[in-house]
Amino acid sequence: MSNEIEQAQRELVEEFAFLEDWMDRYQYIIDMGRELPEFPDAWRTEAHRVHGCQSQVWLHSEPRDGRLHFQATSDSAIVAGLIALLMRIYSGRRPEEVVHTPPAFVSELGLDRHLSPTRSNGLRAMLERIRAQAAAMTVPGGHA
Repeated sequence: MSNEIEQAQRELVEEFAFLEDWMDRYQYIIDMGRELPEFPDAWRTEAHRVHGCQSQVWLHSEPRDGRLHFQATSDSAIVAGLIALLMRIYSGRRPEEVVHTPPAFVSELGLDRHLSPTRSNGLRAMLERIRAQAAAMTVPGGHA
């Protein structure tokens, strides 16, 4: 039986299947980033900054009703698009699913082969931060 994250990953891969050319995929990712909700200036703090990204990235997490909700932004258009992918997969999910479901969409979409090494490192840093915040919530008394 699949979980919500596995389902979201499948849907994302199916959505990208129609875009065979990587320039079209990059543009689609950038367009997704433009649709991110406004990120409050109050959250643009060092505590919310994701290190390991070439671009400036801020990630805010908030537990609500047993689920972890994320909001993030970047000063880079392509990174904002990668954030949009991550938000679709992970925001609003149960922390246990976030921790235990591998990010299969990265290889299935070909991101591991088509992103520059610095962008790949940034994506990995964002994934690690999301999973670490989810892991903190799975510990009794833990907070994201």
